[in-house]
Amino acid sequence: MIEIKNLAKNFPGRDVLRDLSCRIEDGDTFSVIGPSGTGKSTFIKCIMRLLKPDAGRILVDGEDIASLDDEFEIARIRRNFGYLFQEGALFDSLTVFENVSFGLRYLTDIPREEYPRIVAEKLSLVGLEKVEHLKPAELSVGMKKRVALARAVAAGPKCILYDEPTTGLDPVTTEMVTDLIVSARDRLKVTSILVTHDVNLALRISSQVAMLDKGVFAAVEPPDRFIKSESPAIKEFLEISNAGHNGCGGHGRPGHAGHTGPGGRH
Repeated sequence: MIEIKNLAKNFPGRDVLRDLSCRIEDGDTFSVIGPSGTGKSTFIKCIMRLLKPDAGRILVDGEDIASLDDEFEIARIRRNFGYLFQEGALFDSLTVFENVSFGLRYLTDIPREEYPRIVAEKLSLVGLEKVEHLKPAELSVGMKKRVALARAVAAGPKCILYDEPTTGLDPVTTEMVTDLIVSARDRLKVTSILVTHDVNLALRISSQVAMLDKGVFAAVEPPDRFIKSESPAIKEFLEISNAGHNGCGGHGRPGHAGHTGPGGRH
């Protein structure tokens, strides 16, 4: 369980996060939506302690990690998390096997002779087989996303953080990535935290949806209540998102088509 209390993060001349509070239960899928530049990525980087908050508390299973300074302690905390970067961030010079096993080398004490079994298992989880010898340049965009997710889950994290997982993807690949997120959550029993501007994705698969606006959460609600919010910021964002989807042949109201209810459980 992750509990965030009064989280704040500032950069020179700008208060990015001002006063964020939320509670994320084990197994939840928690999505943070909002326009680009509102601090969504900053939020999850604070959770993983890639950034140190300026104020507030981040409780992971009851332990406050916000104020930690010791690098060994921070490294210990990071073992709880897998991170799927926006662009995948695979190492171009490494093979798929080396990319997926990277976290095993630096985050675990698992013997190296176990790596081939674990890598094959995680690649199978994301629908890939016998690609261990390939380099990222030999992979399609969708395959890169799959490999990046396999790497994120390889070390057995309790929580996976997704940074704009569907940005720049075509509709078919977007649907594939959505299915992968749901499959990883359900099969591995992990907590999922997403930051995204993709309203349909958030409403389809989330237990809770939060809207980040001017450094605070305008609301934190289950999807069915979120779409009924009276917040002006949420109403405007949903209307703009809906208009964009309709203009591109979308499915009407965000979250309506394919919505599986709170948590997106099938």
